[in-house]
Amino acid sequence: MTDEPKVLGGRYEVGELIGRGGMAEVHVGHDLRLGRSVAIKILRTDLARDTSFLARFRREAQAAAGLNHPSIVAVYDSGEQEMAEAGGAPVHVPYIVMEHVEGRTLRQVLNEEKVLDPDEAARITAAVLSALEYSHDRGIVHRDIKPANVMLTRGGAVKVMDFGIARAMADTAATMTQTQAVLGTARYLSPEQAQGHDVDTRSDLYSAGCLFYELLTGRTPFVGDPVSLVYQHLGEQPKAPSRYRPGIPVAMDAVALHALEKSPETRYQSAAAFREDLAAARAGRPVSAAAMASYDRAVAAGAAGDGTPAAAGAPTEAIPRAGAAAAAGVAASGARPPDRDEDERTDEIPVREERHRGGWLVVTVLALLALAAVAYVVWDNLGPGQQPEVRTVSVPDLRNRTEEQAVDALTRAGLVPDARTERSTEEVGRVFRQDPPPGREVEEGTTVTFWVSAGPETVEIPDLQGWEEDAARARLESLGLVVVDEVEEVNDCSVDRAGLVVRTDPEAETTVPAESEVTLVVASGRVDMEDLTGLDAPEAISRLRECRLSWALEYQATTEVDPNIVIGQSVEAGEEIEFGGRVVLTVSREPIPTVTATVTPPPPPPTTEPTEPPTDTGPTTEGPGDGDRGGAAPPTDTGPTGTP
Repeated sequence: MTDEPKVLGGRYEVGELIGRGGMAEVHVGHDLRLGRSVAIKILRTDLARDTSFLARFRREAQAAAGLNHPSIVAVYDSGEQEMAEAGGAPVHVPYIVMEHVEGRTLRQVLNEEKVLDPDEAARITAAVLSALEYSHDRGIVHRDIKPANVMLTRGGAVKVMDFGIARAMADTAATMTQTQAVLGTARYLSPEQAQGHDVDTRSDLYSAGCLFYELLTGRTPFVGDPVSLVYQHLGEQPKAPSRYRPGIPVAMDAVALHALEKSPETRYQSAAAFREDLAAARAGRPVSAAAMASYDRAVAAGAAGDGTPAAAGAPTEAIPRAGAAAAAGVAASGARPPDRDEDERTDEIPVREERHRGGWLVVTVLALLALAAVAYVVWDNLGPGQQPEVRTVSVPDLRNRTEEQAVDALTRAGLVPDARTERSTEEVGRVFRQDPPPGREVEEGTTVTFWVSAGPETVEIPDLQGWEEDAARARLESLGLVVVDEVEEVNDCSVDRAGLVVRTDPEAETTVPAESEVTLVVASGRVDMEDLTGLDAPEAISRLRECRLSWALEYQATTEVDPNIVIGQSVEAGEEIEFGGRVVLTVSREPIPTVTATVTPPPPPPTTEPTEPPTDTGPTTEGPGDGDRGGAAPPTDTGPTGTP
């Protein structure tokens, strides 16, 4: 566009053109108020006076604005701007301001890479289904899922866009009746859309199945001009993706074929169920029984081998009158399928639901031609003088394989799998018996029954002390036991921290019947304090350490107990204490001995009275009268005397 204003709504600066669709052009823009990059979708000026296009454009803004999901392109704002038509006349043109996604559409990715890795194809489709699940929960049916409407960012994130023909589920049937037109892109059109019937969430799942199929194989389930595409969507069985790209797992084949079931009642009923099967296929787990049933029907009908049309193996009513009228309407429109290297146009396909004159005649002629074709094929192959060729195959050895591996081996050998589950001592989830036995030659198409181990009849409960609760649950459930939701908490210090398993009920090494209930007993993070009085200090400290408690010592002198014995504790016996709590122990010690000091008084001072010096009189003889004194006689000076 060359004549749009530089700024829309006084806020959004319009930049270069980055995309063009059937009714609008997309420009990169700049939000002058918030300073962020945006994408601006502007209705073409030549369509601005068309009420149907105006309604579609406004409906897209209303539908997407109410959806806030990481896999849906966000709508920030919408409005109208006066612009000039080619002739110069003013016209109010609506615009939508959206999240600017830096990346490529899946159409561009497929044009460059042709096909994607099956795991990546499943991942992208699962993200699209996540967006659809969100929009379906809010009552919005997209109705135009295709590669051109899915963006892949540089980081690998998936973004669904273009809710231009989306409708609330409550309004879908009424709208289809009023317009009598079928909307969507022919290569991704669900059968009920092609017939003009009521459309619900399951129509989006069919289109998502076409998308998944194309990501796997590089082509849509059906190809051709719009007329033949309508007929194929209504009445032909698609081939398994692995026929176009060998190596695709059987589980992926089953998911794709189940999503492409003709009747809405027999395909996936919700985006969540579709997504769960994709996750199982990616993880190598068995997909749903419904998906495998679709695969088995395709194998039985030859669709997994040669894509036999439904006319040869299904009732001729598979192409109803409304479908024939739809195809006639497409032919009248002169529409053609988009080229492989161009983006599909999201235009209304003028498929009329009203009955045209002579429509019944067209259906009758087509039915007769189909029956004639079937009769010719039968006569050519089973006519007089010819016997059907009987092919025999060798039954593969399925023992010790998973159920999915066994199914894959049988289907590749042209045999029909019949999986059953039975209790046994063999490894859980592995095949342990089969009938017919391996190596036997049987006719192609023979049913082979095999039994998958569901575990033994009895189970020995393992010792899970010290395990995390979630890990313990997973371990017990893997053994075929039922773990009670509520755990039992106990005060126990045999494990390092709260929440770890202390024991089980029944206890470890107990043999119980399979599917018995087991209760996990976990540590509360507390311990009941024991009585440590009377123990010597080293033993009491050792017990505190065993119960994840810290300690301190206080000493008290006493003669009542031996030294180094605990005589008191700060936390009373029987009280609860958290792991890591502190306990002060009072420990006995010997009393300090008492020391007594003796003081000797000094001698008395000398007296002034004369004393008689002792004399040595020599030995004396105790005489009578002297015995009472017991001593010697008073000395006498016996020395000589002299005169001058």
